[in-house]
Amino acid sequence: SSECALPICGREMLLARNANFPRPMFSTLAGFVEAGESVEETLRREVREEVGVSVGATEYFSSQPWPFPNQLMLGFFADYTEGTIQPDQTEIAEADWFTPEQLPPIPPPTSIAGQLIQEHCRRHEARY
Repeated sequence: SSECALPICGREMLLARNANFPRPMFSTLAGFVEAGESVEETLRREVREEVGVSVGATEYFSSQPWPFPNQLMLGFFADYTEGTIQPDQTEIAEADWFTPEQLPPIPPPTSIAGQLIQEHCRRHEARY
């Protein structure tokens, strides 16, 4: 299985641009679950490795069949706990915090990453 995580801190969400994206699109963070690792452990490890921040509580959002390479992608929100963004420069070229009002180009709503981002925006439009 694979997971994608949207680190959140209040209204802000941490989005990253993968070094291999053909265009300047920002998305959630993603990783593969390793043997003996829970999905939540994978999520925390991948976020720490890719952007240098720590996340705590997670909230399952949804799943989606993922054809690369024939996996199930699980989507989660993850509460930011500490750290300063430091992209790993291998997988992640840049990352930053964004509010619903200042989104960069993001994945389409057909992807679980796009759905996570849109759901976060919906939740915060309803509160303000």
